[in-house]
Amino acid sequence: MPAPPEIISSSANPLIKTLRSLDRKKARVESGLFIAEGARLVEQGLQAGWQLDSLIVSASSAERGFVQALVNKAQANGARTVQVPDRLAGQIARKDNPQSVIGAFRQRHLSLDALPDSKTGLWIGLYEVRDPGNLGTILRTADCAGISGVLLIEQCCDPYSIESVRASMGSVFDVTFANAGFDAFNAWRQASGLNMVAASVNGTERHTGIDMAQGTVILMGNEQAGLPDDIERQCDTLCLIPMRGGADSLNLAQATAIMTYEAWRQRDFS
Repeated sequence: MPAPPEIISSSANPLIKTLRSLDRKKARVESGLFIAEGARLVEQGLQAGWQLDSLIVSASSAERGFVQALVNKAQANGARTVQVPDRLAGQIARKDNPQSVIGAFRQRHLSLDALPDSKTGLWIGLYEVRDPGNLGTILRTADCAGISGVLLIEQCCDPYSIESVRASMGSVFDVTFANAGFDAFNAWRQASGLNMVAASVNGTERHTGIDMAQGTVILMGNEQAGLPDDIERQCDTLCLIPMRGGADSLNLAQATAIMTYEAWRQRDFS
């Protein structure tokens, strides 16, 4: 018979203090943990084989059947399970109306060498992306399109931030991603025989007119600055997404989705 969750009511408890600190990158780096909110996301993380460190349930939801079932599953996976007052759940999630279930998972950090070898794969490269909402949304798009993986190049924002995990809607658990410097990334993609295509204001051909049915990395630049000239020069193709009207640019997540779905269309959505 599974044990009931332990009860913690004080914000001074060491576990609560650790979980509350995970909105800061420094605390996430030091602890190796990140927050996933909601029963669906916690269930998704467990199903994908991620290590759940601790599961927090709010007192008002503790008697619900799906919460009790998740507590049992968490305990079976070796996680610590804790019941807290609703006010503490709100402090952990930094929200007035938090989810009834909050999970703290162990982070994963993959090297380029650990990525699957696929000369026909379709990858997304993100160069110095700084907005966690954009990053999470791109992970969600990559998940929907069955992308081989996402490469975070140079200094990108943290995929394990609360904002990025929320925006990914659970895709953080399902999409392969890795960090790398540009030179290491470029050497990896060349060794893998991958074509590098970038969306750029300097592009001369429409994104629908370039070949992305072969092994391809779609390289997208920083939200404000785009891609540096020396990075663009190392791309095989620069393309342009057509625009008209008053706006002179697309949101990064939108532009990445347009490029990704065109590449997937060229592969007959297979």
